[in-house]
Amino acid sequence: MKKKIIITIIVVVLVAALGVAGYMIFARSSGDGSSDKKENNSESNKDEVLTFVDAHGNWYQTIINPNVTKNPYDKNKFVSESGKMRYDDGTYTSRLGVDVSEHQGDINWQEVKNSGIDFAFIRIGYRGYGESGVIKADVRFDDNIAKAKAAGIDVGVYFFSQAINEDEAREEARFVLEHLQGRGLDLPVVYDPENILDDVARTDNVTPEQFTKNTIAFNEVVKAAGYKPMIYSNMLWEAFQLDMTKLQEYPVWYADYEPKPQTPYDFTFWQYSEKSTVPGISGIADMNIQILKK
Repeated sequence: MKKKIIITIIVVVLVAALGVAGYMIFARSSGDGSSDKKENNSESNKDEVLTFVDAHGNWYQTIINPNVTKNPYDKNKFVSESGKMRYDDGTYTSRLGVDVSEHQGDINWQEVKNSGIDFAFIRIGYRGYGESGVIKADVRFDDNIAKAKAAGIDVGVYFFSQAINEDEAREEARFVLEHLQGRGLDLPVVYDPENILDDVARTDNVTPEQFTKNTIAFNEVVKAAGYKPMIYSNMLWEAFQLDMTKLQEYPVWYADYEPKPQTPYDFTFWQYSEKSTVPGISGIADMNIQILKK
């Protein structure tokens, strides 16, 4: 699952859009970035500024929102060994997981489990990004969830959203519930809103305010049905496309392919790679860790 973010050269996010003062984003040449690779810079005594890089090598700055809960993790404790990330700081530990869709084809879930994978997020469906926005089921969902559970892997599901308003977000949530058919899940139902980088998309003109409303609408339908909702996000979305102050009751599955997670905000899962190889899965796969209290 790849975040496809519309990259602009200079974007000023207005105070009225998110209710947060002074957000500005600067896209820089990927270059060597030697003068820009500082995690935190301060423009003033009042505002703490985060400098971060996206998956395409573009650099940005944003003011860290003091009203959003920060994560408690020590970045130095994230350690990668042979492509497998782990975390342990005495209070928190971690376990490995994958996320998959029909694009991974037929998966040998027992082999995945034997390789050290403890959990999986499985795509249940998606909305097309064309004007019609047709909702479709992932053709391998039923097979994947049944075989993953049989192999002893904890499962959650995600839905790739292209909702342009709250009604469509609720429609997507109802689709998820209908296709779950009352199945028990070990992990949350994830709302995965994405922008499309390489084509015209129906969500191109959706505002941060509307994306936030869509997220709440989807998650509240899921919660009312007895499932735990969660948000899939990355640093660009947390800085410029979601009002995180209104979403703090929902856990975050954070995507970031840098050696350490760049977000200052709280998250429960980290998708740390989109180009991993996993025994039992053909081709490349996304790798994740879940961070748990001991």
